Amino acid sequence: MTLPYLANLSIYPIKSLDGVTIETATILNSGAIKHDREWAIFDEQGHFINGKRDPKVHLLRSKFDAEYKRIFLRIQDTEQEFAFSLAHDRTALEGWLGDYFGFPVKLVKNTITGFPDDTNAVGPTVISTATLEEVASWFPEMSVDEMRFRLRVNLEIAGVPAFWEDQLFTSPGQCVHFHIGEVLFEGINPCQRCIVPTRDSKTGKATANFQKIFVTKRKNSLPLWTTLGHFNHFYRVSVNTNLPISEAGKVLRKGDVVKILGVSASKL
Repeated sequence: MTLPYLANLSIYPIKSLDGVTIETATILNSGAIKHDREWAIFDEQGHFINGKRDPKVHLLRSKFDAEYKRIFLRIQDTEQEFAFSLAHDRTALEGWLGDYFGFPVKLVKNTITGFPDDTNAVGPTVISTATLEEVASWFPEMSVDEMRFRLRVNLEIAGVPAFWEDQLFTSPGQCVHFHIGEVLFEGINPCQRCIVPTRDSKTGKATANFQKIFVTKRKNSLPLWTTLGHFNHFYRVSVNTNLPISEAGKVLRKGDVVKILGVSASKL
């Protein structure tokens, strides 16, 4: 019998830009993963520049050096790459991004929590490989990798059936404690999805009827173990988490075994 295990770790050093697959991840005091959504792009009104608000985000390709100190940017379907130091070339980088988007932008750093979508559950998001495979199968010709890129989840669990991760949350007001390796997690709720998964991750082109198909299939595919208290709608998949301060400095590693411990009252 295969035990559930951590098969993939991904972080997104700049919110809304491309992810990076890593072998290990360090937990911050806040419970976030180090370097995940550490930076974000804002307009002059203080609004996020992201795929929800500007489809041009999807056409930006980004890479980072090993220490996440330099970024390499390229526009989809072009060959020229532009390199910037995040510490020393901030003004030049903001100028390049501003020219690309067509309005002034600011690049802001948060090393405490990063810039999570759910500010009440700042820990890494969790999904299973089987869920990615199942959801991808709902859309003709969509690959599992493309669904992975669209959903942008941090931690991927293998050795389990589709929607196994629904066991990692329970009724509102409670959380599910579970271990991944040495790290203790609190599963909070199923992640509410936005417009981003409806679009091609590289082109921004919308997939016809994506949300309608997703909601219907998700509702009809709920396992018996899924608690429905958080489902005011069924456009939800993956799990939002928090981590206790006791986990700060601990390390997640690919291959770590996952073990569900039990339920307790949530602090949210």
